[in-house]
Amino acid sequence: MAKDTLAIKRKLRCAVYTRKSSEEGLDQEFNSLHAQRESCEAYVASQRADGWLLLDDHYDDGGFSGGTLERPALKRLIADIEARRVDIVVVYKIDRLSRSLMDFAKLVEVFDGNSVTFVSVTQAFNTTTSMGRLTLNILLSFAQFEREVIGERIRDKFAASRKKGMWMGGYVPMGYTVKDRKLVINKPEAALVLSIFERFAKMGSGTKLVRALALENARNRYGKLIDKGALYKLLNNRTYVGEAVHKGTAYPGEHQPIIDRALWDKVHSVLKESPRKRASATRIQSPALLKGLIFGSNGAPMTPTHTRKRGRLYRYYIATSALRSGIADNNPVRRIPAIDIENAVVEQIKLMVRSPEIIAATWRAVRKQADGLTERQVRDHLNRFLEVWNELFPIEQARIVQLLVDRVEVSTTGADITLRTEGLASLVRDIGPPSAPTDQAA
Repeated sequence: MAKDTLAIKRKLRCAVYTRKSSEEGLDQEFNSLHAQRESCEAYVASQRADGWLLLDDHYDDGGFSGGTLERPALKRLIADIEARRVDIVVVYKIDRLSRSLMDFAKLVEVFDGNSVTFVSVTQAFNTTTSMGRLTLNILLSFAQFEREVIGERIRDKFAASRKKGMWMGGYVPMGYTVKDRKLVINKPEAALVLSIFERFAKMGSGTKLVRALALENARNRYGKLIDKGALYKLLNNRTYVGEAVHKGTAYPGEHQPIIDRALWDKVHSVLKESPRKRASATRIQSPALLKGLIFGSNGAPMTPTHTRKRGRLYRYYIATSALRSGIADNNPVRRIPAIDIENAVVEQIKLMVRSPEIIAATWRAVRKQADGLTERQVRDHLNRFLEVWNELFPIEQARIVQLLVDRVEVSTTGADITLRTEGLASLVRDIGPPSAPTDQAA
């Protein structure tokens, strides 16, 4: 007599995944994510006879693009799949899971590796069959095409808006703030911008202007000094002349200009000259930093000299006796590269300026001529000197070295540098009164 056997169906755990690209409408009581989940839950319920069981966990990504896998709910779903807690992934449409063919291929690989089936409620197919994979790839190709078309429409809209002079977001130049999605002039910042344009047109030197701004303690909104990179970026920003630029083409902007066309043209006539030509017109021939200060170990002076090889300049300090007779006599150091010894002296000066003892001694010396100047103000003066050292003209650097260095004696074992601390008092007076930090931005 045959016995009836009871077939026990395996429960298939179903995870519903939903996604919406924008955050618009997510605060509503019933939004797109709810609608997707409701449809998926109904589909899972219709397959209950086949053992489908809905998991309680919600995998919802609101405000995330389908063009990337960097989505929190999707990552959590993948982790549960790899932990063998999911058998079927259910979505409303396949583009809710991904709009990228390459990304979807990665997801299918994860699904297959963990024996997980993928089901789309509105596009029924099974990814475990070759026909299902073909259908999936065709649908994904159209999803990716749709995404690219949307991107093109957005870029076209952006370009059309820029042609009308509209502000489309991004970096806000110094001198402006954004109000009601439009650029509005910030008067304090605009005054600094106008001053920079006018001073550059007059000076013709970015290095000289940056040095002047640093001495005035002009800083950007992050508290940093305005450097040459920020300066030239500002001088080339056509926003200041009332234009909106898109892919190199300028259009009349909706915003008010900060500078007029005549000043812009004057500044850019200066910028058209080569930096080398402008430097030669504004800089004085740089003297040797240690001229008259450097001596050999035998006490004989050393003099600056140079030579050119293949168009390159090499500077040295050479013993005067060797320069005259071609021999070094009793001086063991015949010559020394200028850049090496000059850098060593400059680093020694910088160390001295940071020393608390030197700061206190300088304060005691300078307060005789500047009554009311505090020790902290002296320290701030010296810190400003360190910040702008590299922006100084060579002739100015040489003057400071002459002021602070008494003697440099070189030997085969190194250099002995003697400094004049009283020279710092004169340096502090030359720098001028400290300026309060500004909130100007570059």
